Order: sequence, then structure tokens, then C-alpha cells
Amino acid sequence: MLRRFALAPLWFAAVLVAGCATPSAEVKPLAANPAEFATWDCSRIDDELDRVQQRAADVAYTVDERAGNNIVALGVGLAIFWPTILAMRPDGLEAAELARLKGRFEALRVASARKSCPPAGSGLSASRAASFPVALGERLVYEERSGARGPMVESGLRVMALRRDEIEFRSEPAATELQWRQDLAGNVIVAPEGSLRWRRLLRADLELGQVTAGDIDIVGEPLLRARVRGQVVAVGPQLVAGRRFDVAVIELFGDVQRGEASTRLEGAIVVDRSSGVLLRLDLVSAQREFSLQRRLARVEAVVR
Repeated sequence: MLRRFALAPLWFAAVLVAGCATPSAEVKPLAANPAEFATWDCSRIDDELDRVQQRAADVAYTVDERAGNNIVALGVGLAIFWPTILAMRPDGLEAAELARLKGRFEALRVASARKSCPPAGSGLSASRAASFPVALGERLVYEERSGARGPMVESGLRVMALRRDEIEFRSEPAATELQWRQDLAGNVIVAPEGSLRWRRLLRADLELGQVTAGDIDIVGEPLLRARVRGQVVAVGPQLVAGRRFDVAVIELFGDVQRGEASTRLEGAIVVDRSSGVLLRLDLVSAQREFSLQRRLARVEAVVR
């Protein structure tokens, strides 16, 4: 059952509490004990290393965005550069969390070395892939409508690869094999020309009441962009298109910028918290490119 959160302007309060981010001295790691991971196998250690680095990247991006330094705004992958991230930290809660994450990262690396674990490949571990609600080769079918009265059309995304940091899809049907890629939080990395794309809008481990912010743009339209904030208003297991997902519902609100003009945007995005798979997107704006409905209608299993 979904747990819901009473929507309130908490993002504004969060900004006030956090204050202005300013550079500080390098944050020192908070030591963790490698013995905590002594019973873990290499696959589990690799998964936790990925989770720790992704969380560190999210924290770094949040503070960097608030400070306006634009250091990590272009995005970072799983192999983050810790010295740069730690050196740019302000004092406060973010600094404390990064110190904890760095300490845990180092302890995991020690545990990995003690077990003589090989370097992690790009593929998703079998155990983690088995926990995803979609599988390699399956086809996700979406129903999409532009505006409030546009015709309903269907489109498909076939799962082509499950990686440690992203899922790759092939757009179907299409004259050519158009590629879609998303990270495991649900942000779009690559999409066909003319498609909506949101980068660094969603965070890993979304929780009830959490606030996020980012951009939504149109691939191939550099001057058309929406600046949005979001708040997680519901989380929990839910059946969608006949599959059970761990759902996060994020309320969205912001403005679409086109040259000097600006129009309001509001809506919601619903994603699976374990894989980032898009379940629903509802946007309303006077800017027609940002007014649409998209929902997952069904998942077609692999034909063997």
C-alpha cells in the first residue's frame, strides 16, 4: 500500500535551513570497520560500493547546485573522484554524510581486497537483476497522449541491457533502432531527437517527503528547458500493468523557459525505486511540448 505525504512547500524550508553552500576544508572520512563486510560475497560488496558512490554523487550534486559552482552539474558516474567531491563540501549535514559515505567506501574496498575480488564489470549482478521488476528482453508498452485532448498512441521500449549504473532500451516500433538509456534512479541519459529528457532530477533511494530539483528538456532543442522541483508524496508497493513495483510518486512544479518567456509547469512522475523504470508521467503546461501524459500499459514477456 502506498504511504502518502501531505504536500507542503518543504523545499523552500529546506533551502532556508541549509543556507548558502560555501567551500570548506576537505572533509575527513568517518572510519568504518571492514569486518562488517567479512561475510559478504564479492557481488554484494560491488553492489554496496555502487550504492555508496551513487549516494555520494547525489549529495555532491545537491550542494553544488545550491552553490552555483557547476562542478558536477554535468553528472558523474559510479567511478566518482572522491578528492574533488570532498574538497568542495560545505560544513553541515552534507559534510557529515559524505564523511560517513567515504569511510564506508574505504572499508568496502578493504573488504574487497581481502577477498581478492576481481574488478567489477559493467553488467548488473545476477542477484540484483533478479530483484528488478523487468527482465532482459522484455518490452515495456506505454500509452501516450500529447495535451489534454491529443490522440492516444502506443510506443514500446525493449530492455536491451541491464548494467550496474543504467538500463538500455531499444525504441519500438521504429524505422531505425533508436536508443534510450536511463540511470537506475530513473533519469534519462540518452533519448531520441525530440523526446523529453530529465537529467539529475531523480535521486537514488527516494523517500517520503524528500525534495529534489532538476531540469526537463527536449533533445535537440537547447533553448527550450523546464526548471522543476519535486517532492515525494507517496511510496510503497503497487501493481502497475500486472507487475509489482516499489513505487515513488513525485509531485512536480516549475517553469518552462523559452527565450525571455516563461510558462508554468506542474504534474507528477512515478518511477520504480529499485530500477528507475518509468511508470507514469503527467505534465501540464501552456508550452505544448511539455504537456503530455505517458503511462505504462503492459509488460510483454520474452518469447522463448
